Amino acid sequence: MASADEADMSDSLRSIRSRFVLPEEVIYLDGNSLGVLPAGLSDRMNDVIEHQWGTRLVRGWNDAGWIDLPSQVAGKIAALIGAETNCVAVGDSTSVNIFKVLSAALSLRPNRRVILSDRNNFPTDLYVADGLTKLLGQGYELKLATADTMEDAVDETVAAVLLTEVDYRTGERYDMLTMTKHIQKNGALAIWDLCHSAGAFPVNLDAAEADFAIGCGYKYLNGGPGAPAFLYVAERHLAGVAPALSGWMGHKTPFAFTPDYLPAAGIHRMMVGTPPILSLSSLNIALDAFEDVDMTLVRQKSQELCDRFISEVERRCPELELVTPRAHERRGSQVSFRHPEGYAVMQALIANGVIGDFRAPDILRFGMTPLYLRHADIQAAAEILERVMCEKLWDQEKYRKRAKVT
Repeated sequence: MASADEADMSDSLRSIRSRFVLPEEVIYLDGNSLGVLPAGLSDRMNDVIEHQWGTRLVRGWNDAGWIDLPSQVAGKIAALIGAETNCVAVGDSTSVNIFKVLSAALSLRPNRRVILSDRNNFPTDLYVADGLTKLLGQGYELKLATADTMEDAVDETVAAVLLTEVDYRTGERYDMLTMTKHIQKNGALAIWDLCHSAGAFPVNLDAAEADFAIGCGYKYLNGGPGAPAFLYVAERHLAGVAPALSGWMGHKTPFAFTPDYLPAAGIHRMMVGTPPILSLSSLNIALDAFEDVDMTLVRQKSQELCDRFISEVERRCPELELVTPRAHERRGSQVSFRHPEGYAVMQALIANGVIGDFRAPDILRFGMTPLYLRHADIQAAAEILERVMCEKLWDQEKYRKRAKVT
């Protein structure tokens, strides 16, 4: 493996780092939880706030094109997830969009009553799926399997399979193409959560022939805290999906203000309420950082960063247990280690200038975000982690006290 400095000198993405604001004296390895601030976003948001809103007021819906902003953002996201623009909608939260696509999927398989998901899926996916089955009643249920047993669990009772492509704790990655084919061969629909995929590596929903997908805008897409989420519906399903949340922005003619709901054509029927213009504007600006970026190079650098971090940490900190797959094809863009005092270790690490995060019960999680991370950052982070472990800097009561957000 080349030295960190050599790798940075030959990095074809090194100039992209200038598109982001990175605090000095901090190594940020948590972009898989919240992306960093894109350069120039503050000034451009001031224009949105002070000019578009401040002076144009309600005229901004037409004059500033606010009404078309969801479609504009959807087009940029579509390019990152291998989808046609007319198959992506942006708005609402990830949880709300899970509800929307799950209910739409169930409406396409009326004779089946089971939603299947991974037992280790992100909790909100499971909560929403379980809540939907309880709302529907009539024998609907959520069943859980593991990655090892998932294929066998897809039977004639399953209407939809809801999977997150990259496990939020371990970074293990499903084979989207293979799993989607298996799900569909058994008559079910494939729904993919891309929260840890979109913006981290190339995604190609159309090529995989996925049925539905959802994802967030605040991790690798850098849209800001609570940025709007997105959803995808395969073109072949658009005419037949029946939205369970029939809001006015999903109406065929929202400004006709008719009392009866008539769904809009295509993906727009999956819209619900008034677009959140300020947060949408932030996400729209943030997505400009991906302009002219080759996502295959992003993937290549991601794996190089992961390899370097794994190698350095295992050599320096043998007491940490790697839980992320070593094989490139089986992992996303993060590295996770296990330690019984994982929370305290992470707090000590943060106090010493390396920001990662902790996931219960014992996972130290580090996001590899190739657009702004350098090999030198990874090298330095491993060295600081070694000091935290060797000197037992984590072994202090102040680092064991749990904050509200971990």
